[in-house]
Amino acid sequence: MAWRSIRGNKLRSFLTMLGMIIGVSSVIVLVSIGRGSSEQVTSQINQLGTNLLTVNVMNSDEVKLTVEDMNKFRELSGVKDIAPIVSGRVNVKQGTASAQVSLIGTTASYEAVRDVNVSSGRFLSDIDIEYRQKIVVLGATIAQTLFGFGDPVGQYVQIDGTSFKVVGVLASKGGSLGQSGDDVILMPLSTAQRLTKTMNIQTVYIQADKASDVNFVMVEAKRLLAHLFPNNEDSYSVFNQQDLMETVSSVADTMTLMLGGIAGISLLVGGIGIMNIMLVSVSERTKEIGIRKAVGAKRRHILLQFLVEAVVLSSCGGAIGVVLGFGVGQVLKSVMGMTISYSPSVSLLAFLFSLLVGVVFGVFPANKAAKLDPIQALRYE
Repeated sequence: MAWRSIRGNKLRSFLTMLGMIIGVSSVIVLVSIGRGSSEQVTSQINQLGTNLLTVNVMNSDEVKLTVEDMNKFRELSGVKDIAPIVSGRVNVKQGTASAQVSLIGTTASYEAVRDVNVSSGRFLSDIDIEYRQKIVVLGATIAQTLFGFGDPVGQYVQIDGTSFKVVGVLASKGGSLGQSGDDVILMPLSTAQRLTKTMNIQTVYIQADKASDVNFVMVEAKRLLAHLFPNNEDSYSVFNQQDLMETVSSVADTMTLMLGGIAGISLLVGGIGIMNIMLVSVSERTKEIGIRKAVGAKRRHILLQFLVEAVVLSSCGGAIGVVLGFGVGQVLKSVMGMTISYSPSVSLLAFLFSLLVGVVFGVFPANKAAKLDPIQALRYE
């Protein structure tokens, strides 16, 4: 009977279900986008290595890390290797092509510490740092920008007016945390210090022997920095990838919960729509209710009839919403390249919530119909 009633008013039934369809599909799509973004960021952080520590200097006036200080970090227990960094922005030119890119001045250990690979040529060597060689290793993107599909190795580029020889090209590594790892230029630390006119180390990457040693090495690094620069704890920071991952995951989870909550409001709106339509249906079918009661239908029968109609409406809307949610997710993944991560538990929860909404918002109209006096209902026009 519920199904016949729904089929008898197809347009009205569809418009009633539309709120549930939009609500369920919105919950699935938005939560999937949030989960996908979280997994993508986690994957990018994992690419940096789980046994990596980063020391950042925020105030170089108070904290002046020198090359001599690097040996003290290297001697810490549990440290496998370190890579000091001097960075900046430079203008690079080759022929008619030019670009502004990130400059990283570092040592040969950077290759192992940051797990970068050279696709062509070679990486920096200790001799390059010792003799302040005017050489560079180009990121994949900047190499293509300056040289197209030609081989840059052995060619020269102009960096802030100074000629540098290209000795290598990095393999493409993609972006990480909003920054491109391919749009960079690497040069010997000593050369970069001269080019940027600073001797201070701005960042130090510390690689622990094992992932289990990271927390111990972190404590040792903080102790060394406190010894080198007493009363300047606010001028530098030390963090590991796990801390960063937990922070990002916490933010991502909060955003996913908020998006799901916003989408969940659509379900409540859909429930109100079901209640309104069912109230109209009760008014339209008052005489039918009177006849059913007159021939022996009890109050619970009328209550169940209208409650089932509300549940069927919400369940059909929920089922269509689940299918639509997965479909929209696949379209976003294919067309826009977004990272989508479906959650079967969230999809099931959204569907069950749509059923609950149908029951909750169907009770009032069903109860109203069940309370109708049969004599008054039969006389209703």
